[in-house]
Amino acid sequence: MTVALAAYALALDDPLALQRWLGPTTAVDERVLDRVEGPVLDVGCGPGRHVGALARRGVLAVGVDVLPHAIRLARRRGALVIERSIFDRLPGAGEWGSALLLDGNIGIGGRPVPLLTRVSALLRPRGLALVELEPPGGGVRVVEAFNWARVGADSVDQLAADAGFTVEERWRDRERWFALLRGA
Repeated sequence: MTVALAAYALALDDPLALQRWLGPTTAVDERVLDRVEGPVLDVGCGPGRHVGALARRGVLAVGVDVLPHAIRLARRRGALVIERSIFDRLPGAGEWGSALLLDGNIGIGGRPVPLLTRVSALLRPRGLALVELEPPGGGVRVVEAFNWARVGADSVDQLAADAGFTVEERWRDRERWFALLRGA
């Protein structure tokens, strides 16, 4: 495991999340992916499990991540991935139907509003972002050592609004929490 992956596990404070991140898609993941509108940009795609699952469904999906080790794992799975930051120039800007911010990736960079604003700019009008959240009651917490934010399911509304999204749906599936954000 790389240092970055170990830091990710510590930031999540959940060893099962790291196993899930490295493993195949789960039934919960598959139900989230049922909601996408293609084409799909997977932000912080990690080892590419969601990109791969969408490709198997025949949905055009591209992952983006900054971790070289994760990119190598994703490519070994046959996932189409780009090694760069979500804030860098990306193909298809303004044309993506959906963006995935799963596995808590709404926390990338420690500042959810600029991240969501960037995602909104990459989506076509009325595009959607599927985000995975912490359970309600956690608010918004920044993990300084990892430059990561953790967002509670009941705290996403204002962040979404500040970035030009509306929370269209929020749900719990087993122990995980999600929201579907719709762009203007």
